[in-house]
Amino acid sequence: MALGLKPGRALLNDINPHLINFYEQVQLGLTVTIEMANDEQLFYAHRDRLNRMIKHGEIHTQSAAQLFYFLNRTCFNGLCRFNQSGEFNVPFGTYKKINYVSDFHQYQKLFASWEFTSADLEALPLDRDDFIYADPPYDVEFTTYSAGGFSWEDQVRAAELLATHTGPVVLSNQATPRIVSLYKKLGFKLSYLEAPRRISCTGDRTAAREVLAVKGLEIEPRNKSSAS
Repeated sequence: MALGLKPGRALLNDINPHLINFYEQVQLGLTVTIEMANDEQLFYAHRDRLNRMIKHGEIHTQSAAQLFYFLNRTCFNGLCRFNQSGEFNVPFGTYKKINYVSDFHQYQKLFASWEFTSADLEALPLDRDDFIYADPPYDVEFTTYSAGGFSWEDQVRAAELLATHTGPVVLSNQATPRIVSLYKKLGFKLSYLEAPRRISCTGDRTAAREVLAVKGLEIEPRNKSSAS
């Protein structure tokens, strides 16, 4: 979806099980029935409720999906962050107005033949010629997108696994020096673009230099600045 593609069949995987549960519930025809308002007291009440559900292993439910959606829309800067205990710990946001969606039935048909998983990349059932688009967490200090984080070792392992895939691969990340060096070393063709920051832990909306690492096909970013 990040590349503007709408495949008839797709496998979408993410390390964050709350995001995957949300999409699975949308696939079933999610309707949000919990109270939703840009209200600080309500926000923390819903956050406490989700964290209790996490503690009791109740995250793969429609209720958890509703709470996750509300919290992600209402929290500070749209950040998705969990502590080492797995609890959602983003504070209340500072929005003047929030447009909430309560009915997601329009996506049911699109998602009908898609599969959603939350598994390690190495465990995914991929065919040799599958097209892969991978978007790991940015190589920045913020690494708590999910419980357990995403370390530099995880970045390296993911890139190395993708480099061995025989089908076409597109891999995106922030263009930090070590990411660029890693992707070049693994034989990817690199292109660079200025990507808008819609989510930032600091509130900074300055465009971030992003790298597209490509293997097995040609991609020309519309605002490409250089390639190697």
